[in-house]
Amino acid sequence: MTVTRLHTFPHTEPDPHHPYTSGAWRPVFDEFDADGLEVIGEIPRDIDGIYVRNSENPAFGSIGLYHPFDGDGMIHTMTFRDGKASYHNRFVRTKALMAEVEAGQPLWAGIAEDPRLSKRPGWGAHGGVKDASSTDVVVHAGKILSTFYQCGEGYRLDPYTLEQFGTEGWVPLDGISAHPKLDEATGELLFFNYSTHAPFMHYGVVGPDNRLKHYIPIELPGPRLPHDMAFTRNYSIMADLPLFWDADILAKGRHAARFHPDMPTRFAIVPRYGQPGDIRWFEAEPTYVLHWMNAWEEGDEIVLDGYFQENPSPSALQAEGDPRLGQLMAYLDEHSFQPKLHRWRFNLATGETREERLDDRVLEFGSFNQQVAGEKSRYLYSTFTQPGRFLFEGVVKHDMDTGKSETLRFGEGRFGSEAPFAPRVGASGEDDGYLVSFITDMVEDRSECVLVDARDIEAGPVCRIILPHRISSGTHATWADGPTVRAANGLS
Repeated sequence: MTVTRLHTFPHTEPDPHHPYTSGAWRPVFDEFDADGLEVIGEIPRDIDGIYVRNSENPAFGSIGLYHPFDGDGMIHTMTFRDGKASYHNRFVRTKALMAEVEAGQPLWAGIAEDPRLSKRPGWGAHGGVKDASSTDVVVHAGKILSTFYQCGEGYRLDPYTLEQFGTEGWVPLDGISAHPKLDEATGELLFFNYSTHAPFMHYGVVGPDNRLKHYIPIELPGPRLPHDMAFTRNYSIMADLPLFWDADILAKGRHAARFHPDMPTRFAIVPRYGQPGDIRWFEAEPTYVLHWMNAWEEGDEIVLDGYFQENPSPSALQAEGDPRLGQLMAYLDEHSFQPKLHRWRFNLATGETREERLDDRVLEFGSFNQQVAGEKSRYLYSTFTQPGRFLFEGVVKHDMDTGKSETLRFGEGRFGSEAPFAPRVGASGEDDGYLVSFITDMVEDRSECVLVDARDIEAGPVCRIILPHRISSGTHATWADGPTVRAANGLS
């Protein structure tokens, strides 16, 4: 076993009473390189690649009420090859974080606060807030790209060493949204952004050479708060959702999201390299959707799966301290906003939309085999959470052909991350591989990386790799194929 603590990052001690800086969400400040770690079970030899997770891990918190989406980006990786694994973690050295290190204090108000409280100009659609680069993560053109909730600059890191290369050079003025999409078949990265000024949204394509190839406006009626997008082999799909900032309050410089149930959900469907005149708009039932799953073309139809919220504007939960904390917690509690796995069908010939519910359970933060992204997929893997808290308790595997499902619970006091699918070396089918996740174990006071056979998730982990520290609970993660990443970096 070789464990090297490289650095303890400058920080202030987190609030032990805030639900998202304590317990399973307690941030960590040590940065490690580690291999030869303790393994419960045996690491399979037929997994080759990198599991990458981003984390909201605040070094200095935020001015005023802290929201977990304010937390600084921390990248955790577990690299697998030849039955061995190594772990690394680093803070994302954003411009904002390094300015706070120099100041020794928070400089930006969080998204739950009035951005005018910030001590310096900020970034993103919210204006005035910190680009923490702590939301999502993808691996494109051989490098990790970390992204921010309300449109940031995007930061690049080496997938093996976590060496940092600063911001992406191709990113437009309005930034990139939290969830750019990698098309593994073409190597292209698809993205959108949004802002408070016309045309309010843009869409773009970055080539496998990491150069911007296409960028067009998508005109909206006003400022919106979309969070995710989807794609098929020939089309990209963006959404105009009826939950967005109250226009009258926004005019006064403050941000308060409101659900407008009298407005439809609208979908913009555009050819991958299409122009504004090529956009087709479709209407559907009013809702809010944080995350889409796969999409594909089926005859005249485009089929899209995602998580339809039944209650996009939930009532506040009980919380001590700041009275706004209860509302913050409700918007993080899936059992409050009630996301359900849902399917939309857009008919390009008739302009009609059809919808259907796929599962009545509260589910979100799903994954699927990215090798079939943009094509019809059979299997989805959705997570479910602890009521009242933003903590993943397990995974549900859906067989979309048979309608059957299987469930894996991580265990009492064990909370996972998004669990992407890692294809087995020489895989013979869509679900022939592993689900990978970091687990924060509050009973054992430690963290693990677990591998679960995707063909039998109810059997539980095939191996558990013990990390050198207990890491904060987290959300978005990705899997990157080892041979692909090595080739992009000139490695064998």
